[in-house]
Amino acid sequence: MNRLVKLSFLLGLAALLAGCGFHLRQSVALPPSMQHIHLAVNNGGDLQRNLARALRNSGITIEDASGPGIAELVVPVAAFRTQTLSISGGARITEYSVQYTVKFSVADATGNVLLPEQTVQMSREYSYDATNTVGNYAQVEEIQRSLIDDMVQSILFRLQAAARHADAAAAAAAGSSKP
Repeated sequence: MNRLVKLSFLLGLAALLAGCGFHLRQSVALPPSMQHIHLAVNNGGDLQRNLARALRNSGITIEDASGPGIAELVVPVAAFRTQTLSISGGARITEYSVQYTVKFSVADATGNVLLPEQTVQMSREYSYDATNTVGNYAQVEEIQRSLIDDMVQSILFRLQAAARHADAAAAAAAGSSKP
């Protein structure tokens, strides 16, 4: 009887997860002209490292330098800033917003601009505790890590959408050139 209850619970949980739209993230599908890519990220750091890891997991080769036959993803701006959201009656800051701004552009292996420069901004809000400054610093670091992970996914989704758009445009051009 106990085994039947556990099995029913697991089946119900699996059905609930399937019904809510939860799906594991898949790797990004990029066209052949982007199978070799050079990352030019200003200040490098975690964004470059996480972006390179995600692209490698998708089967993309990361090149050390740009050149013929190599696509290029340029990130001239990747910056965090904080903004005060609210102040208590005692003139103490109680809420902050951590904002992450990234600008990037992508050219394929032939040098054609696949994505013109785009600006993506993300932010997270948090409550500030003036009595626990060490915990606040750790909280900001975790928020920044989360924003970097979300930014990598956003860039990958945009790359995949641009690749699909380029493929559809190429197919339409090939179809219209037939007599």
